[in-house]
Amino acid sequence: MARRPVSERSSSAQPGARTPSPLKRGSMKSGSMSAGLGKPMSAKDAIARIHAAIRAIPVGSVTGYGVVARRAGLPGRARLVARILSNNDDTTLPWHRVLRSDGRIAFPDDSDGYAEQTQRLRAEGVTVEAGRVRGMPRAADSLDALLWAPPRN
Repeated sequence: MARRPVSERSSSAQPGARTPSPLKRGSMKSGSMSAGLGKPMSAKDAIARIHAAIRAIPVGSVTGYGVVARRAGLPGRARLVARILSNNDDTTLPWHRVLRSDGRIAFPDDSDGYAEQTQRLRAEGVTVEAGRVRGMPRAADSLDALLWAPPRN
């Protein structure tokens, strides 16, 4: 049986099936993407916002790709952050402060990128053990989560 495109499937045909979100459509090639309530954003603007969010990470601190995307106004676009960093040629951008959400370095253990990121993080006083940063704040430890969390008893 041939599969129909997502646009032709009914939501009742497949319980729990996800339909593409209009907020996640677009690509770096098309030159436009959505941020927030359907407001168009150019690829250049997205890159500038992501770079600004990365530059705002303090020395000696780290954060995840998803947090960078959220701070740049692009929630759910962690892979976009990774793609932009993989094409980065700005030597002043502190790319080494961006990690996977579980605190691991995204490069393979035996790569030059892994060695460089580990060295840069250690030079800033960050503890890296077996490719994982120790003491990385969880998402719940972020300022937003602390401000908007229910009061603790």
